[in-house]
Amino acid sequence: MQIYLVGGAVRDELLGRPVTERDWCVVGATPEQMLQRGFRPVGKDFPVFLHPDTQEEYALARTERKTRPGYQGFAFHAAPDVSIEDDLARRDLTINAMAKDATGNIIDPFNGRADIDARILRHVSGAFVEDPVRVLRTAKFAARYHELGFVVADETVALMQQMVADGEVDALVPDRVWKETQAALEGDNARVFFETLRACAALGVVYPEIDILFGIPQPEKWHPEIDTGLHTMMVLEQAARLSRSIDVRFAALVHDLGKGTTAKSKLPSHPGHELRSVELIRQLAERLPIPKNARELGLLVAEFHTHCHRALELKATTVLKVLERTDAFRRPERFENFLLACEADAKGRTGFEQRNYPQADYFRQALATANSIDSAAVIASHEGPAIAEALRRERLAALQSLHSRSRS
Repeated sequence: MQIYLVGGAVRDELLGRPVTERDWCVVGATPEQMLQRGFRPVGKDFPVFLHPDTQEEYALARTERKTRPGYQGFAFHAAPDVSIEDDLARRDLTINAMAKDATGNIIDPFNGRADIDARILRHVSGAFVEDPVRVLRTAKFAARYHELGFVVADETVALMQQMVADGEVDALVPDRVWKETQAALEGDNARVFFETLRACAALGVVYPEIDILFGIPQPEKWHPEIDTGLHTMMVLEQAARLSRSIDVRFAALVHDLGKGTTAKSKLPSHPGHELRSVELIRQLAERLPIPKNARELGLLVAEFHTHCHRALELKATTVLKVLERTDAFRRPERFENFLLACEADAKGRTGFEQRNYPQADYFRQALATANSIDSAAVIASHEGPAIAEALRRERLAALQSLHSRSRS
């Protein structure tokens, strides 16, 4: 029995990055031998075990064979005669197809180390086309290692394009699409994830609502970058700078989806795009398992981001409406995320990246002002439904006073 550290742990060690998860490959063993050593089986499709002490995953070396379309359409063969080289051959990218033995020697049959040095994401073999998830994973790694200078090899992009043309990417299931998307959103270069998918035409398959935004014009006065798809990527980039929240980043991604359905006769303006965006986000959330908090923030930002941009022009009644509709009084943390997503939208424009966004501060001040009323006294002097109306009157009076002071 030989045990090898494999995959991402070897890759990240060579890159000098922190190793957060270790996976192991066992050569020359049977499931019965693993059980005798106290390992606990967890694999459904092939033999994977948890170490009795570390709980790290140990998989028996295996090969795979394509049997039907989709990323689940594989037959696996695990046996003591499967070598570590055989196991590595089934992996997606060369930088992920390395192993390290117990003495520290690197097993690198596909020149992954050279591709790390060259900063190249390259497929291991032509079998890459058999698994559509590899398109998403390649885009994810392109985003994750973008700052290190990694790019996808031209021949790998060509294979990804072939997979899209052959309909293989159509077989991706919603759970896996969102899992890889979320991993990309957790990093600081999620924009690269979507741009990589677009480069191989996969974006139009997995996120047609985003893909259609590219080429849609906006008024140059407000959007010097003009292209709505480019603007969306710029907003996503700004959101990553402002917040580590997945909710903020998702909201930045989807806030302008409605611009993709604007009638050509209305372009480059986009009247009513806010509510069209809301409907498209709802449809997107029906297709993919988007977490509730991300979905809700996306809907709020889509509907009210233009209100936030005009904060300094709004009447007190409209300011109160935004506070109420966004549930700012009960969920101030989410309201803060709403403001950050709106700020990302404002800064996600050519030449606007470093500008201040006083509108967010005004809304923060508005919320604090509305919360400063003596709510206990209001509640004590009213009953039933009259309490809510009285609170609203007091809040509105406080906001009108703020409105007057800010313009004096």
